Amino acid sequence: MKHAAPLAPRIVLGAAAIAFSLLAAAPAMADDAEPAAALGAATPAPADASASGTPMLKPLCTDRPTKSTSPCTVDAGHFQLETDIGNVTFDHSGGADTTTSLYTNPTLKYGLSNTVDVELNISPFETIVSKDRTSHVTTRASGVGDLYGRLKVELAGVDGGNVSFGLEPYIKVPTASDRVGNGQVEGGVIAPISINLPANFNLVIDPEVDALKNAANDGHHANVSGLLSLSYPVTKTVTASAEIWGDVNSDPTGTLRQASFDLGAAWIPASSPNLQWDGGVNLGLNSATPAAQVYVGVSHRF
Repeated sequence: MKHAAPLAPRIVLGAAAIAFSLLAAAPAMADDAEPAAALGAATPAPADASASGTPMLKPLCTDRPTKSTSPCTVDAGHFQLETDIGNVTFDHSGGADTTTSLYTNPTLKYGLSNTVDVELNISPFETIVSKDRTSHVTTRASGVGDLYGRLKVELAGVDGGNVSFGLEPYIKVPTASDRVGNGQVEGGVIAPISINLPANFNLVIDPEVDALKNAANDGHHANVSGLLSLSYPVTKTVTASAEIWGDVNSDPTGTLRQASFDLGAAWIPASSPNLQWDGGVNLGLNSATPAAQVYVGVSHRF
């Protein structure tokens, strides 16, 4: 018999759903407060419309590389694609050696206003190969991943300043097969904070709370994670990042704690300010965390 989910996870899922509803109404509510040129697909932010020829688009800002999520949003009326080209994770926990490979992992974003965007993410194909170290039995699974829907709003800092803050609720729709996903609706909320520090350093802080499926399939439980990500422009076109990430999964069968040290680099060619190439590696800091994750990717604003 299934039991009702504990109160905290239900609050997280409910809060995510309510935040989706409220933030989805933000562009309509902003209609009276923002100039029409800042809203909707019919009036996208111009790429070069000032008398001096200065680009009117915000500098390209992505949620990659590394695990960090920035509070910045995509310009009104513009699309932005952010994707892994290849992504491989090596995990030695649970008595098995497991390799998970993502063959692209696209996130498509669209700017509803200059402070709100909507985002969809799905891995079109992934493979999971696991070899039990005791029985030496190898299992394989492959297929499409789960679908993630996100809505991000930049609540402060869009007009400049040294601190910006955002809110990003998300919902996971179980589109993956049972061997690739867990077949459950999950969700949560991220509250990204970005702080400009002296000497051109930038610090991103990402507190997050999620409602995840119980391992016993009898409800949901709370999951809390966060990170500190420090980035620095090593040249005019290349930015390097280093971060510490931690996660506490409070499953009723036992609490799981993970942590990693992550390194990444991004290159925006001087001749292509709407294009970014990046790559990185995430290194597990305890036995419960995947030993390494390696990826390369690309982002483009249209």
